[in-house]
Amino acid sequence: MRIYLSRPHMSGHEEQRVSEAFASNFVAPLGPQLDAFEASVRDYLGADVHCVGLSSGSAALHLALRIAGVGPGDEVWISSMTFAGGIFPLNYLGATPRFFDLSPDTWTIDTARLSDELAKASTENRLPKAIVPTDLYGQSVDLDVLEDLAAQYDVRLILDSAESLGASYQNGRKAGTGGDAAILSFNGNKIITTSGGGMLVTPHKDWADEARFLATQARDPAPHYEHSTYGYNYRLSNICAAIGLGQMEVLDDRVARRREIFARYEEALSRPGITFMPEPEGQRSTRWLTALTIDTDVVGKSREDIRLMLLEHEIESRPLWKPMHMQPLYDGAPYHGTGFDEGLFRDGLCLPSGSDMLNDQQDEVIDRIKDLLG
Repeated sequence: MRIYLSRPHMSGHEEQRVSEAFASNFVAPLGPQLDAFEASVRDYLGADVHCVGLSSGSAALHLALRIAGVGPGDEVWISSMTFAGGIFPLNYLGATPRFFDLSPDTWTIDTARLSDELAKASTENRLPKAIVPTDLYGQSVDLDVLEDLAAQYDVRLILDSAESLGASYQNGRKAGTGGDAAILSFNGNKIITTSGGGMLVTPHKDWADEARFLATQARDPAPHYEHSTYGYNYRLSNICAAIGLGQMEVLDDRVARRREIFARYEEALSRPGITFMPEPEGQRSTRWLTALTIDTDVVGKSREDIRLMLLEHEIESRPLWKPMHMQPLYDGAPYHGTGFDEGLFRDGLCLPSGSDMLNDQQDEVIDRIKDLLG
């Protein structure tokens, strides 16, 4: 049986919630299940925030950037190592990305480099309109430092927390609660899923109100269809939200299982030349995917040797994200870093990490890698 990288994991609660939605006939992009799902995420985050359920994490980022005032010609400073959906909304708005490397200590955006570049940009009157750091593979960025920098330079901070619902920062603060807004993803391969969907989380009520307005085709109050601006069909389906409600009941269990999977990989495969993604002291990652690097000179095999061997045995793995500054689409875009993220892409591998993976399946992955490495 094929072993997948990260597939949807239903709990049994979802079917009941969906049945309730069908019984109420709210088969639409609005309804009581969507309201309840938004409230459930807000309560889980435990912060004074507003949640807006949307069709995808990319839709959430698009709305957040637009509400932040990002437009043609504006610069947005962003983690280079991220999923394409976490950068494409800049193209929708005509904005220009400036990419940043990761810190080797955290594998999240290098805040020291970011601070230096903000200071320089301030003296040259070219500060960005917004900063968008990514909670890579379920690990929170350094929220305190980033919020201080955003306040110091009066720049909007929008957190890409698509992979980190269930993670925590210092003192138990939940990932997804910082900045002017955070975006979440409920894609099929995430910690929990609504089959497809996302969410905008913001402390600003006016941002949440505007996001709901724009996400429902920007229809002005009137008995007919009246529009003073353009909007989008971005609201989350009530049926999908019902799935999310059931998933929220097992979120912490799903995170705990992925962390257990990571720990088993780390214990079994640690050796000179293999490095696992670090977890800063005081933080708790979701370990959405187990990410590691393979030093070919030390190990004697490359990332590709391992990936292709696993593929031959119907085991899905994949390289780490290819940094955006290396993508043909963004050729020539400004980049600040030493190429640490380039090295992660060259040598990095994500192993199967789905919360429904059996120990026997994980043992097969481990044993096959061990056999290849000798």
